[in-house]
Amino acid sequence: MESRINYQAIAPGISKALRGVGAYVAAEGGLERGLVELINLRVSQINRCAFCVDMHVKEARALGETDDRLHLVAVWGEVDVFTERERAAFLWAEAVTNLTDGFVPDAVYDAVAEEFTPAEIAHLTLAICVINSWNRLNVSMRIPGGHYEVRGHR
Repeated sequence: MESRINYQAIAPGISKALRGVGAYVAAEGGLERGLVELINLRVSQINRCAFCVDMHVKEARALGETDDRLHLVAVWGEVDVFTERERAAFLWAEAVTNLTDGFVPDAVYDAVAEEFTPAEIAHLTLAICVINSWNRLNVSMRIPGGHYEVRGHR
């Protein structure tokens, strides 16, 4: 599949803006970097963003995440290899990404609120919004996966 538009070349401010929000979340959000990579991976799987799936598998692996856990992110609810905090974050990420009923159910909020502070929930939600934005840009422009190289940690 060929890319439609190289948005990063013709409108570099888009990427700069999204990277800026991501940097804010990383610096101020109080969230574990590995957790954010797992959430980025799960949301990218839902949205079928090949570029981002490739990127976040590689980034998570560079942070020390195991292949066994990475292979199981898509079925996190069926396995016992993730912590309660990670499971709550996956549940929240899926609900925020799939707003099919127009809202996030109270039971999902209650689950995430047991594991995260209100400030962490706000930052986790922003992180989910950022990866959804990247996914929608890359999927709509048909940016191919399989070409990401880890260049060090931000």
